[in-house]
Amino acid sequence: MKKAFDNDYYLKIQRKAILERIKSFGDKLYLEFGGKLFDDYHASRVLPGFMPDSKLQMLLGLKDKCEVIIVVNSHDISSNKMRADIGITYQEDVLRLIDTYKEVGLMVSSVVVSLYEENEAVSQFILKLQDSDLKVYKTYKIAGYPQNIPLIVSEDGLGKNEYVVTSRPLVIVTAPGPGSGKMATCLSQLYFDSKNGVRSGYAKYETFPVWNLPLNHAVNLAYEAATVDLNDINMIDPFHFEAYNIPAVNYNRDVEVFPLLKAIFEKIYGSSPYKSPTDMGVNKVGFAIKDESKVIEASQREIVRRYYETRVKVFLGKLNEDALIKSEMLMNAAGVNASKRKCVKACLDKFAQSGEPSIAFELNNGKIITGKRGTLLGAGAAATINALKYLAKLDKDIFLLSPGVIEPLYKAKTQLLHRSYARLRVEEIILVLSLQAYSNPLAEMALKQIGKLKGVEAHSSHILSEVDRQTFKRLGINVTEEPQNYQHRLYYKS
Repeated sequence: MKKAFDNDYYLKIQRKAILERIKSFGDKLYLEFGGKLFDDYHASRVLPGFMPDSKLQMLLGLKDKCEVIIVVNSHDISSNKMRADIGITYQEDVLRLIDTYKEVGLMVSSVVVSLYEENEAVSQFILKLQDSDLKVYKTYKIAGYPQNIPLIVSEDGLGKNEYVVTSRPLVIVTAPGPGSGKMATCLSQLYFDSKNGVRSGYAKYETFPVWNLPLNHAVNLAYEAATVDLNDINMIDPFHFEAYNIPAVNYNRDVEVFPLLKAIFEKIYGSSPYKSPTDMGVNKVGFAIKDESKVIEASQREIVRRYYETRVKVFLGKLNEDALIKSEMLMNAAGVNASKRKCVKACLDKFAQSGEPSIAFELNNGKIITGKRGTLLGAGAAATINALKYLAKLDKDIFLLSPGVIEPLYKAKTQLLHRSYARLRVEEIILVLSLQAYSNPLAEMALKQIGKLKGVEAHSSHILSEVDRQTFKRLGINVTEEPQNYQHRLYYKS
């Protein structure tokens, strides 16, 4: 998919919009960051040309003016809540975020533990942060939040929280995931700033839904498809339409909570700086789309991918059937169906023919490449090797991987490491290719094609191991899966 989004222009106008918002408030802006700051692969898929780290790059252009606060809910720490997309806990992700921001030169000023409740897991996490010279602050549960506004905006409400000391005009408030308490942290800061004579403001920065695209635009439908687990619903912002007579797209949670936020703003500021939840946003992504037809095509593909992802989650008991019904409705609204993914039929045909777990790739030129599980290679590894041979214009029957290398690896996995699954994974065959490239020119030719796998569509006849799923993700391969385990096994691990 060719670039349809002007990333450089987006960064330019986004930085300008944030600087203007800071100026409109005076001394300080608390900017709540929704979604992913540096690994936004959803945005890069639906907006070809959008770089996954665009938000991070935008902030780097403002790094002398900004600092970062990371918020994590104490309940998520004690329950070891996981980030399903990368398989780590929320507290581990806080540490990952801190390291990443510091490595690129962003100032991480503190961590806020929201809805603080004392227990051993939370205490140990706080000590770990403090031992690393990080400031940690606590905010507390407020009875009746967010409805009980007189209590919220009082010494017994927001006034109970610890005031986060900041030093720069732009304060980025981010978190490992939804429900972490970012907005409540921002409101707490506004409350204390107003008491301390600091002129500060609040704004929200979320890429989706795109407010200046139509409600049923494929980009906005793809956002709904990506958040079926949260049950987010796109809708026309009624407050924005009433104030300006201009339709703008927002989502249910922001629309539902806005009257309460407006009342809190009025209590803190004396009047609300915003007439609508859309006003609170500072997002220019819709203005950087330069080829809408390509964006629609990319978004339709994403909607179908999300449908398959939802099928697997329902099968595994991670979502209920309502999520699958909604995914099907979103496909209908976008005017697409499951046949949009040509690799699906090729994969299922390969499985029916071979009786072995199979994977099919649809390369960027439309060519279909398949692979099945063999004696030494898993299906993903076989399909990857076949694709690399095709891209390198090598004979499909040649052996790229020497049996003299594969077989000892296989034996080591079974006899020394006692692995139940010893066939080589995608990551392992890439490492073997790298070792052989030094002395084998054909292996070197194949290895040079790795970059061409980015953007490839793929489908698996069975649920993948997490190892292969993450490797495909790192390679930029958009893989979906059939909701079934091999041989109906109840427990499956790489």
